Amino acid sequence: MTNEIKLGFCNPPEPIYLYVKNGESSGESFLWYHFNIDQDKTIPVQHRGLTGYLSELRVTAKEFKGKDNLKLDIVVAADEVYVIRTGIETNFAKTFLLSASLVQDFSKPLTIAVTSGEENTVFCRLYDAATKVRIRREWNPNSDWASLITEIQLRLTGTSAPLSLTPEQPPHPQDMRVKQIRTLLNYPLDLVREYLQFQDVDRPSLLPVSKIDSLVKTMCLAWAADKFENPDDAESLYQKQVIDAIASGADEVAAIRSWMQQLTTVKAGVA
Repeated sequence: MTNEIKLGFCNPPEPIYLYVKNGESSGESFLWYHFNIDQDKTIPVQHRGLTGYLSELRVTAKEFKGKDNLKLDIVVAADEVYVIRTGIETNFAKTFLLSASLVQDFSKPLTIAVTSGEENTVFCRLYDAATKVRIRREWNPNSDWASLITEIQLRLTGTSAPLSLTPEQPPHPQDMRVKQIRTLLNYPLDLVREYLQFQDVDRPSLLPVSKIDSLVKTMCLAWAADKFENPDDAESLYQKQVIDAIASGADEVAAIRSWMQQLTTVKAGVA
């Protein structure tokens, strides 16, 4: 079916970016908004749901105060192209990924809704737009988020929804793994590139898992270098708090974050 093209004046066909936040403006509460760059103005969106076709899922690194911040871009084709941009570690992103991972056919429209939680948190609810039935998956804080993203991206590459965008090549889980941990630790990107060059590859996905494990350990212990006089203490705690936790089924990023907090607490106690 060919869409009728309206001639004459119009707005440029740029996507509308939506940002998730439990906030208030002019006495009115809102859970997401878009931003007018020209007017430097936050514009609250009062509607709680957006119905359209999920056409693309992207992980975008946005620099903030000299650090990379990973964002999840949820691209929805509707009356306009909307991009819901949220932090990859937010409750909204995680609840969206859990629900979207259950969708097998992205050629059908979905309704993405925002709902408030405690302490200003925002969660996502996903619905089948035709049946109005909520798509729900049990909460699991230890989910492999990178794998969920990849699974959804792979399904999207096989769909042909109206107004769909051309999806980019989905990132490999190993590439995502290194990027997430490097960003968490604020480890220099140049050192990662140097390590990859030494291994004669240009991206982590070309390395065996054992090499990736070694790289992750190197990044973690580099972060911990100034926390103890004896490096063996940091490595011993890394084995217990990270390696053993992962072996017991814990999420790697969550385990590393817990280990970082432990070391920070120990250092503060020594000081």
